[in-house]
Amino acid sequence: MEPFIKEPTIDTPRVVLDADSGVFEISQMSLPEDAVDFYAPIINWLMEYSENPQKETVFNMKLEYFNTASSKQLIQILLLLGNLKGKTDIKVNWYYKEIDEDMQALGEEYSQIINLPFNLIPVPKQTN
Repeated sequence: MEPFIKEPTIDTPRVVLDADSGVFEISQMSLPEDAVDFYAPIINWLMEYSENPQKETVFNMKLEYFNTASSKQLIQILLLLGNLKGKTDIKVNWYYKEIDEDMQALGEEYSQIINLPFNLIPVPKQTN
């Protein structure tokens, strides 16, 4: 399976999905005008991956911000990953700025929604 790589724009996140390593990452900002259209190829790729996943799958969520439309698509992705339980050892690493209590709370909420434990990882505030 070919890796899926999408470089970021002002409105869309960086996406790296590598079936060979089983490591996936979505990072930066997610504010696409049409979230369903943006995330459809990612969901399709993950559906194909789910047919023959690695022994371990790691999903690194490093979004700094995402809009409501993106949230709905991200839940779909997380539910798809949650369905891999039993086929692969799935780990979700949810990164958030340590001062961003909202993003931390979303990680906790999404973990409960998909019934999969998340590693909540605070990222220290950078100083200049």
